[in-house]
Amino acid sequence: MAQEAPHAPDAVARIEAAIARIEAAVAANAADAAALSRRHAALKARMVEAVAALDDVIVRSPAG
Repeated sequence: MAQEAPHAPDAVARIEAAIARIEAAVAANAADAAALSRRHAALKARMVEAVAALDDVIVRSPAG
């Protein structure tokens, strides 16, 4: 019968801690990606408005 090495519980604890750090990093990256996506959508909407406003200025100008 194989005996468990005395340092095995320490190794298991380190592995569990590493898994917890990885899970936390994944969650943080997902939150960062979601925030970036929201910022991108807001910027895109503002750019659409700005281009539309410029189009209106061009259309209304005497040379337009």
